[in-house]
Amino acid sequence: MFREDATLEQTNTAEPTRRDFLYIATGAVGVVGTGALVWPFIHQMNPDASALALASIEVDVSAVEEGQSITVMWRGKPVFVRHRTDKEIAEATSVAIDDLPDRNARNANLPEDAQATDPNRSAEGKEPWLVMIGICTHLGCVPLGEAGDFGGWFCPCHGSHYDTAGRIRSGPAPENMLIPPFKFTDDETILIG
Repeated sequence: MFREDATLEQTNTAEPTRRDFLYIATGAVGVVGTGALVWPFIHQMNPDASALALASIEVDVSAVEEGQSITVMWRGKPVFVRHRTDKEIAEATSVAIDDLPDRNARNANLPEDAQATDPNRSAEGKEPWLVMIGICTHLGCVPLGEAGDFGGWFCPCHGSHYDTAGRIRSGPAPENMLIPPFKFTDDETILIG
C-alpha cells in the first residue's frame, strides 16, 4: 500500500512537458483569434453615429409664437411642437373623458394608466405647449395641423380627426397621438428623448 501512494504522489508532482505548453499556447491563440474574428460582427450591430445623435434633440422654441406650430425630426419621426392659444386649451379642457374613444394619455412622461385629460397631454407647468409624435395611430400617416372637425389635426388618408390636445375624437385611429419623453430645460428649449 505504501508503494501505491508513493506512485500517485509522483504523478501529481510531475513537471509540465513541452506538449502541455503547446496545448495551452494553441488554445490561447485560438481564443484570441476567435475573438478577433467575431468582434467586427458584434460591433456592426451597434447603432451608428447618426442614430445615436438622434437619441435626444434640443428644440429652440423661442421663435414659436402663440398659435404656431413647428415640426422637428426625432428618431426618424416627425414631432409636432404647438404653442396653443387660450381658446385651444379651453376647448381641450372642456371635453369629458367619457366622450373620448381613447381615455389613455399615451404620454411617455406619465404612468401608463394616466387619463387623457388636457393637462396630462401637455407639459406640466407649460400647459400651452403640446409636444407629440406627428403620426396618425391608424396607419402611420402624418396628419395636417389646424384641420378637421375639432380644430386640431386631421389625417386625410382615412379620416381620423384629433382635437387640440392630439386626442382621437372620430375616425378609424384607435389611439391618441403619442407624447414622446421630453422636458423643458429652460423657458425656450425643449429636450426630446
